[in-house]
Amino acid sequence: MKYRIMGDNLQMALVELAQNEKVYAEAGAMNHMSGNMVMEARARGGLMSGLKRKLMNETFFVTEFYPSGGSGYVAFRGNVPGKIMPVEIAPGKEFIVQKDAFLAAEDSVNLEITFQRRLGSGFFGGEGFILEKLTGQGTAFINAAGDFVEYVLQPGQQVKVSTGCVVGFEPTVHFDIQTVGGLKTMFFGGEGVFVTILTGPGRIVLQSMTIGNLAMAIYPFLPRTNQ
Repeated sequence: MKYRIMGDNLQMALVELAQNEKVYAEAGAMNHMSGNMVMEARARGGLMSGLKRKLMNETFFVTEFYPSGGSGYVAFRGNVPGKIMPVEIAPGKEFIVQKDAFLAAEDSVNLEITFQRRLGSGFFGGEGFILEKLTGQGTAFINAAGDFVEYVLQPGQQVKVSTGCVVGFEPTVHFDIQTVGGLKTMFFGGEGVFVTILTGPGRIVLQSMTIGNLAMAIYPFLPRTNQ
């Protein structure tokens, strides 16, 4: 499989497949594809895997793509203005991402469900109790709003992140929450009540914009219906 990321702030991942190669994607992610590309909706992994995907806020079915009669290509797009990032997955090199971040992956990559270990992180961390874990071996594509920022944290090194801005992290990274400060800061600082604490070692990926913040920025300009 070969791929390239196209575009700037509304990116697409163009994936080139040889005969017998296959990728799967979140339903509705396809933008365009070659004429010989076969597209099939499947409940990948069976009924239980489909139900788990619904818990992750993904679709029950995923769509599989493979070329017929030679090589072909398919392009996937994100669902918000933002970036697409390839992530290399291998045994011992899994990656955990927020719900809705998964876009597409090689057939040899598995999309699994994982949970926050701490109740406080699940309620107030901005990512919820349920996250997605990418395992297996191959290339996966994730997408998020705005731009990506990456760090590789050393053991014990911490980064404080605005809630909802964490896209993904390696399983070795510890995820927790913390209040932003005193009452005055909580209510008038404009950053909310909690921040997310990521503690190394491991790689983390952040986003510069959340879908919620994007919606709030657009809302004042939406047309109103007179009552």
